[in-house]
Amino acid sequence: MKKLVLIITLLFAAIVIAQEKELFNGKSLDGWTIYGTEKWYVEDGLLVCESGPDKGYGYLGTNEHYKNFELTLDFKQEANGNSGVFIRSTVDGTKVSGWQVEVAPPGHDTGGVYESYGRGWLIKPDPEKDKALKMGEWNTMKIRVDGDTVTSWLNGTQMITLTDEKIGQGEGGIALQIHDGGGIKVRWRNIKIIEL
Repeated sequence: MKKLVLIITLLFAAIVIAQEKELFNGKSLDGWTIYGTEKWYVEDGLLVCESGPDKGYGYLGTNEHYKNFELTLDFKQEANGNSGVFIRSTVDGTKVSGWQVEVAPPGHDTGGVYESYGRGWLIKPDPEKDKALKMGEWNTMKIRVDGDTVTSWLNGTQMITLTDEKIGQGEGGIALQIHDGGGIKVRWRNIKIIEL
């Protein structure tokens, strides 16, 4: 019986791994498009974003669109880490349409959902959950988007669950953001997606 359980577990793990897709290859920005004048580059196998001379908003968006998925990624904030992960989004210049799962310094609602150029904050995590964020260290974020529902986790802590009809109607790709204002630098790695 133990052998059967082990075999089933291994088969399930193999299926999940087979479905998982790396969005960042650790070598180049293939599969992504830069929007704006902020800096996006690869260094030592990591994806790095930092403020450029214009100190404006900047985005790095996938060329492919993703509707229902589970996305995992690691981020490390250096200096002011105000950034985010957009879902079902499109970018025109530096104007984004879609929903951002926040990546920000302590006390600024990492894991919450913000609608740019729309309704603003849709949900913020309980302030007590902010202790899950490790500023200046590697953090793992997981975002699950299925139909009308978005759930985010930070280092294993469930930050929010939101059900919203407008998000359910959204179409677009995944985009990483760099906030305006300057002085921002964030490193990213292990950007992986499983389509549901």
